Amino acid sequence: MVSRFHSRAQVSVELIIIFAAVVAVALLLITQLQKTTKEGSEVIEDKAEDIFDQISDIK
Repeated sequence: MVSRFHSRAQVSVELIIIFAAVVAVALLLITQLQKTTKEGSEVIEDKAEDIFDQISDIK
């Protein structure tokens, strides 16, 4: 009976470690995506401003 409990506990600890690793990787990916999104948003904002400036120069 003790062996069976130890085996279950070992599996649970391994699952917790794997889950923690998956969460850590997910957090890294989310952080990187947020950074990329912010940079992309700034580029689009600058380009849109340039385009609107060119349009107002045409009038």
